[in-house]
Amino acid sequence: MPAYVTRRVAPDGQNGTLGAALRGLPADERIPARILLSPGVYREKVSVVRANTVIESEIPRAARIVWGDGARHLLAGGGKRGTFRTATLFVDAPRVTLRGLVIENDAGPRDAVGQAIALYADGDGLLAEDCALLGYQDTLFTAPLPPHEIEKNGFIGPKQFAPRIPQRQTYRRCTIRGDVDFIFGGAAAWFDRCDIVSADGRADRHTPFTGFVAAPSTPQGQEFGYVFSRCRFLSQDCPPGRVYLARPWREWGKTVLLNCELGPHIAPAGFDDWQKPLARETACFAEYGCTGPGASGPRAPFARRLDPAQAAALTYERFWASRGGWGTGSC
Repeated sequence: MPAYVTRRVAPDGQNGTLGAALRGLPADERIPARILLSPGVYREKVSVVRANTVIESEIPRAARIVWGDGARHLLAGGGKRGTFRTATLFVDAPRVTLRGLVIENDAGPRDAVGQAIALYADGDGLLAEDCALLGYQDTLFTAPLPPHEIEKNGFIGPKQFAPRIPQRQTYRRCTIRGDVDFIFGGAAAWFDRCDIVSADGRADRHTPFTGFVAAPSTPQGQEFGYVFSRCRFLSQDCPPGRVYLARPWREWGKTVLLNCELGPHIAPAGFDDWQKPLARETACFAEYGCTGPGASGPRAPFARRLDPAQAAALTYERFWASRGGWGTGSC
């Protein structure tokens, strides 16, 4: 087995930037590589295109990677940037690990800048552990994109024409903050003991707030979409009953909550159909064993309460064995 390669980066730039360190790693992706970040702020727009790579903060959550691109920002050549060119950290490789990092898009209020991705995660086997992903609208994108756009040029960005490859992603003990559709995409993603924090990301708060946590676009036939296991759904500044757990970005979207704690900001209906009548029959929105003030109330008629046997069958081992691909369905 080749030796493990380690590079260290500090925010003063004396030994280069994070981006330069990534570009300087061995071209042979069979060699495992790690970049250790000293505490501080790294104001960089970063791409990770090398497999088998770890980016880790020497002190958990003391290294902060920050950028500020918004979908409504105008490009030098004309036209708006669009959602999928806003990411602070873009991962485009399998077997990438992010550990102890703060990854933030600080573009500004949602009503001013639109969508603003902190982490664009595209790679099977991605692990984000003890990280904080901070933004407002569209904080975390879990690739792949849906097969087709609804709006023309809606997918403009680095993977617009790439094959839609099924993948598995794991988020463990992370904090993920946002306000609208702030966890979205087509990956099979398992969230383990994460804090899911809803915040009002608007500058103008004169109108009532409505928030949405997850917007899955799970491909038809994919066994797993999003699974939140033992997570806490918290509120930074949202009024009671105004945040929905999930709504379907595409009609086959899947989101399941297992033994989660739900705060009072969660809407009694729990889930929204995004005015997609077909999704009421095809999407999978389900819960089991959830507690807290947001766990009660008359749920939407298309949402499900799993029984103990159904919940017991949804294990991380089964998720991992699915390889993010096709199966009999987790709902």
